Amino acid sequence: MDIDTTQGRADRARQSTAIERCIQAELKRYFSMLEGQPPADLYRLVMRQAEGALIRSVLEQCNGNQSRAAAWLGISRGTLRGKLAEQSDTQDHKP
Repeated sequence: MDIDTTQGRADRARQSTAIERCIQAELKRYFSMLEGQPPADLYRLVMRQAEGALIRSVLEQCNGNQSRAAAWLGISRGTLRGKLAEQSDTQDHKP
């Protein structure tokens, strides 16, 4: 194996992706908005928002086709429908 190829892979593994950088930037902004106050339930907040954005984006790319979107996401159509229902319930209960 070529040393340059191995080094290139290692360098790419250490680099963050655009998605990671976006999340980090938004979290930095969120922490700044908290002005030193500790966040509550941060993991659930971030994961819910990230999952919602992911599902909406994939559904848009799949022109609303849930079967194709589920395949892209690597989940069953039933699981996708359940997640959509959960998101709908969450949206209905926002003040």
